[in-house]
Amino acid sequence: MNRVEDPIELNFRRGGILALRALRLRCPHCGQGPLFSSWIRMHQACRHCGLLFDRGAHDYFIGGYLVNLIVAELIVVAGMLAVLLMTWPDVPWTLLTYGLIALMIPAPFVTYPYSKALWLAIDLHFQPVTEADFADPANAGASGASPGGPVRPEAPTSPGE
Repeated sequence: MNRVEDPIELNFRRGGILALRALRLRCPHCGQGPLFSSWIRMHQACRHCGLLFDRGAHDYFIGGYLVNLIVAELIVVAGMLAVLLMTWPDVPWTLLTYGLIALMIPAPFVTYPYSKALWLAIDLHFQPVTEADFADPANAGASGASPGGPVRPEAPTSPGE
């Protein structure tokens, strides 16, 4: 694969497919391999296609943390608006305050794997894969890819493929 992919790689449909795969916590590139070995521990590479999930920069997942913060705070704001609209004009302010604090604490932990996976999908959409993004077959066992070497399918252009 060369660095510059076909223009089809940069369309909204392709971005949607990558995002849906990520929200299923599967490899955004192939849609097959799991991204996480536990709720917070991410595999180094896809077991199916060999895509390395860390794309090389030492601060790569800062974008994922930003997505996590935004999504977690939006959940809290949505909860606040829902309670306000349901109880207006007699809003239980004390209950609302403590309830939102109780929601703010677990929200980032609940959304963590999804935000990290979504960030990977966003990055793959705007910076398509290259050969350097795949695990070395000689080191496939150490990176989490399949022992027989990674399978590098072309990413499909529709969700059913």
